[in-house]
Amino acid sequence: MTTVFETGPSGHTPSPVDPLPHQLLAVLGQHRMATTGQLHGLLRPDAARQTLSTPLNKLRREGLVDYTVLPQSNRTRAWYLTGEGARLVRDFPALRGRPPYPITSATAASLKTAHTLTVVRTHMAFVADARNRGDEHGHLDWTPEVSHPLSDGEKIITDAVMHYTLMGEEQRAKLRAFVEVDRTTMSSERLASKLIEYARFWSYEPQPVGRQRSRPSAVPGAIWLRWYPLFPRVLFVLTGASTFVLNNRIADLQAMVAQHPLVAALARTVPLGAAVLDDLELRGPASDAWVPLAGGEPRSWTEL
Repeated sequence: MTTVFETGPSGHTPSPVDPLPHQLLAVLGQHRMATTGQLHGLLRPDAARQTLSTPLNKLRREGLVDYTVLPQSNRTRAWYLTGEGARLVRDFPALRGRPPYPITSATAASLKTAHTLTVVRTHMAFVADARNRGDEHGHLDWTPEVSHPLSDGEKIITDAVMHYTLMGEEQRAKLRAFVEVDRTTMSSERLASKLIEYARFWSYEPQPVGRQRSRPSAVPGAIWLRWYPLFPRVLFVLTGASTFVLNNRIADLQAMVAQHPLVAALARTVPLGAAVLDDLELRGPASDAWVPLAGGEPRSWTEL
């Protein structure tokens, strides 16, 4: 969904002002893990690779970060915060309230790499596209592993919540999205059932307990209004299989929209789309790489 603000001409994301070591710690605190190349692309895409490796190695000597070497990757390093680093970034203003989830060993890190780094890959596609288009979407505008309550004490955990600002000549539009990254590690039916969870979250209205009077600050209506002025669009990004398999998984997502009444109601209000990660990296997320789950021709994610 979209919130529009009037503004003067801008067109470019502001340059970072924090020192590079601070930014490196913030990115690792936000994303849990990232390779040297991913950190380079997020923070200093036009600088030499040594620009990042020097402060990373210094942070490692100080005991704030460490790395694991990815298998079959020409010694690619995936960096993460140590316990001490996680305690330090907990007080960063941009990360307040975020669970630290420190990684205590290279073995523990290796168990998290595949999915975590694929989510970062997805974020990088949007960051690169925003730079090319003059939009605003930076390294901290993507929050992984966000949890929201459902009824009956259940929770929905989205792979990432994205904040993105489209810059126009006379106005800017703030977009938000729930992003689900699918590596084809679960069944297609289980993937499609994620839409039911989002529909439940969209429709869930907590009921007051007994006769307890609501606090004046309580927000009536759907619970998502506690965090969002408009319900974010829901984007599925698929990878890890052949085009044939990925297309079938997208078709199953469309079938869920067509067959489940609550999901169909969600789709009438909230934009839902799916795309293949390779297409986003090759053509950019603003291309017509997205299949609308409610039907229609492929289009940009901003036009779902």
